[in-house]
Amino acid sequence: MAETKKLVIIPTYNEKENIENIIRKTFSVFDTDVLIIDDGSPDSTAAIVKNLISEYPGKLFIEERSGKLGLGTAYIHGFKWAIDRGYDFLFEMDADFSHNPEDLQRLYNACIEENADLAIGSRYCQGVNVLNWPMSRLLISYYGSMYVRFILNIPVMDTTAGFKCYRVSALKSVDFDKIHHIGYGFQIEMKFNMYKLKYKIVEVPIIFKDRTEGTSKMSSGIFKEAIFGVIGLRIRSLFRKWESHLQP
Repeated sequence: MAETKKLVIIPTYNEKENIENIIRKTFSVFDTDVLIIDDGSPDSTAAIVKNLISEYPGKLFIEERSGKLGLGTAYIHGFKWAIDRGYDFLFEMDADFSHNPEDLQRLYNACIEENADLAIGSRYCQGVNVLNWPMSRLLISYYGSMYVRFILNIPVMDTTAGFKCYRVSALKSVDFDKIHHIGYGFQIEMKFNMYKLKYKIVEVPIIFKDRTEGTSKMSSGIFKEAIFGVIGLRIRSLFRKWESHLQP
């Protein structure tokens, strides 16, 4: 089988405490390229990445954007960047080690061995596997995922998960211009798109560990956008023909 081109996309905003370690760890455990998308971090995140590029020539890249433009737009920027350069598999991963880079191989294996078009690093497909979260946040996340699953009728246990591997041939079918959410609701909307386009989704159990360095970007507003936006997503889906935008 021909060698596949893989890319891990990591969006950043003020991740100077984590960024060098997550890059080095990723390259040490998985054969991939890495793209950092930095939203104008006022700390030294981008500078740290640029200093590392010479160590990983042709493997480490950075795209800098002006200001916080949203998680969803960062990933879509990365998707388009990667599609233009002929990658076969794209990974979403946080910079704060809440996602273990050692699990990248397991997500990739799910796509190769189980022919998945989307492999999700799931906190909830085998019980609850979350460390260091306060009970209030855990309950909101768990029952929020149940709520999303019910409203959208989607067979995914961890609907808000942000640790994923996409098969690019499937990802190309998603019309990015019709993605409405730019915050954490983006994660829900992308899964819903893949499901409605009839691509195979596999959940891979992971252990999610809350960050120990840096500051969390999660807020009540972000979470509300994700949860209440689901109703609008469901309504819009009723009036949409779910076909690949690449089809004639």
